[in-house]
Amino acid sequence: MNYENIFDAHAHYDDKWFDDDRSTLLDNIKSKGVYGIVNNSVDLKTAEKSIEYAEKYDFMYAAVGFHPENLDDIPADYLDRLAELSKHEKVVAIGETGLDYHWDIPKDKQKKVFEEQIKLSLDLKMPLVVHDREAHGDTFDLLRKYRPNALVHCFSGSVELMREAVRLGMYISLGGVVTFKNARHSVEVAAEIPIDRLLLETDAPYMAPVPFRGKRCDSSMILYAAEKIAAVRNMGVQEILNITCENAKRFYNIE
Repeated sequence: MNYENIFDAHAHYDDKWFDDDRSTLLDNIKSKGVYGIVNNSVDLKTAEKSIEYAEKYDFMYAAVGFHPENLDDIPADYLDRLAELSKHEKVVAIGETGLDYHWDIPKDKQKKVFEEQIKLSLDLKMPLVVHDREAHGDTFDLLRKYRPNALVHCFSGSVELMREAVRLGMYISLGGVVTFKNARHSVEVAAEIPIDRLLLETDAPYMAPVPFRGKRCDSSMILYAAEKIAAVRNMGVQEILNITCENAKRFYNIE
C-alpha cells in the first residue's frame, strides 16, 4: 500500500552519512509519501545548511539552534546570529537545543545556553525543539519555568513525564525507537498520549527502526513507527500519518 502525508518532524540531512547520495535521495523522497521534513541544526554551520536545503526543496523547512554537544566554540553573539537566521521564511523553529547528560559536557554551560535559547524562542514567538537525554529533571525545570511552545523530540520519558509535557502545552515526537524490543516506555507513551500532541520523526540518519536498526535512516522509514503506533492504538496507519502531519503543520506554523 502507498501511504501519504508522512511528516518528519526532526531530521539531520546535513549529516555526512548523506554526502554520497543526498540529492538523489531528496529528489525522490516525495514519491515515497513524504509531505514535509524539518531539518534541525546543531550549530551555525548546520543552520545555514538547513536553510540551503529548505530553499532547494519545497517540502523542507529549517530549525536553527545550538545542540548541547556543540558548545565548545559557540560564538559570543550566537543569539543575534540565530535571530537573524530565523528571519528566513523557511525557518520554522529554534532548535535543536536542550540538555544531554549522557556525555561529559559541563552542565552549567548546557543549562545556560538552553535557557538562553528558550528565551530567544519566546522573544521571537517561534516554536522550540528540545533535546532531552538523561536530563529529564533539569530539562523540565526550565520548561516549567518558561512554558515555551515546545516539542520534546525523540521523547524518552515515562507516561507520567509525557502527561507533564502535555499539561505544559507541549508536543512530543516519537520515531524508530518505538519499534525496538526494549522500548517499553516509548510504546506506553505512544498508546497513552493525546493524539493531537503527537508528532513523528526519524532523527535521520540516526535511530533507524527495526528492521533497519544500525543502518542509515531516512524520512520514508517513519512508516515503521507509524505502523507500530497504529497497532498499539488500534488505528489505521494512514490515519496516524494524517493526524501527525496536521499536528506538525500546526506546531511549526506551516500552511
